[in-house]
Amino acid sequence: MAWHSSVGPMSASFWVETLGCPKNQVDSDKLVGTLVADGMAPAASAAEADLVVVNTCAFVEEARQESIDTVLELADVRRRGAELVVTGCLAERYGDQLAEALPEADRVAGFGVPVALGPRPPGSRAVVPSLDLLNLPRPKAEHPWAYVKVAEGCDRACGFCAIPSFRGKQRSRLVDDVLAEIAALDAREVVLVAQDLAAYGRDQGRGERHIVTLVEEATRLVARVRLLYLYPSDLDDRLVDTICATGVPYFDLSLQHVSPTLLRRMKRWGDGRRFLERIASIRGREPAAALRSNFIVGYPGETEEDHDQLLGFVEEAQLDWCGFFAFSREEGTFAAGLDGVVASGLVAERLAELRELQDGITAARRDALIGEELEVLVDEEGQGRSHREAPEIDGVVELPAFLEVGTFHTVRIVDAQGPDLVGVPVVQPSPVGG
Repeated sequence: MAWHSSVGPMSASFWVETLGCPKNQVDSDKLVGTLVADGMAPAASAAEADLVVVNTCAFVEEARQESIDTVLELADVRRRGAELVVTGCLAERYGDQLAEALPEADRVAGFGVPVALGPRPPGSRAVVPSLDLLNLPRPKAEHPWAYVKVAEGCDRACGFCAIPSFRGKQRSRLVDDVLAEIAALDAREVVLVAQDLAAYGRDQGRGERHIVTLVEEATRLVARVRLLYLYPSDLDDRLVDTICATGVPYFDLSLQHVSPTLLRRMKRWGDGRRFLERIASIRGREPAAALRSNFIVGYPGETEEDHDQLLGFVEEAQLDWCGFFAFSREEGTFAAGLDGVVASGLVAERLAELRELQDGITAARRDALIGEELEVLVDEEGQGRSHREAPEIDGVVELPAFLEVGTFHTVRIVDAQGPDLVGVPVVQPSPVGG
């Protein structure tokens, strides 16, 4: 059961505002495809649209507040008579509660397995039936790259994460369905995303993963295939070799911490020693590999010793990119009931120390690329990326403005400016029509 706008579709326009992670962006793309198929057209701005949709994020408190602030801002700018719909993770997680708390919204509509509406008391606000976007078509990519979501939900029980409670168990798409979407996007690079990407296909019977098959098949359709969000215990040698063989040796490892004691409290696998061994193994196979990870700071029970272990790991690992995030207490998670709360001031100090350390490491690793030749994809005028940079989250390569968007070029890196590089073409492209 799909939900539809109550405004007249033949002349109606829409605006979709997206918050949160790349997986949310894919949901928005598919929602846009659904609205266009219903006869609606994109508006030039939220203020000009007949239907305004806010695709929200609910991962942590900061994201929830940003989502609510955005809803209120768009409620103020929408034109008279326009419909405001709140969807995405915040709608899925809080449903009726959110509908009652946000009278500015005309409807609250979650994504997920479609459900039927039951009777509701007179005067109560409507919660629209959910729309399962996972396998719906979407428009062609607006950029030379595109995110592709290969699964929804997650089977893990990480102590800090509430996502399984509102996104459900993992539901992997069929390989053929994912490949059909990749072909239709007409992009030069696709970025495969899922909550637990390396476990793709394990829920489809016999407990076997299909991520290697998917990556191998995808590389026959598109020049670049990139993977985001890899749980470290599932990153075996076969998957590492498969990623390296794509020509995009980029490894986004979901580590979260390195202290064995704290990782057990997080209900996570691994420790700093194992992570360093895996990183060394990757670099041994492919010295040009780029590595990214994220870490939670201030998880309940985190001691100075735990923090020092993380500092030591960051220094030794020399990752290209790192994100550090303050622990957010999420209702209904295992961590919500743990003792050992870390004072917010101390969390801020630890975050600052880690970020300063990593900023120096990232800058040094970028400086080391000066003089190297890299193949870049031109994303937009004057800007591109090599295999080392994922779209929207890492640095970029600044390029001459005459390079055509959507083309690949070999460039020599002549400068580094913090996280960004400056490249010049090794071979000057011929003028158009020349």
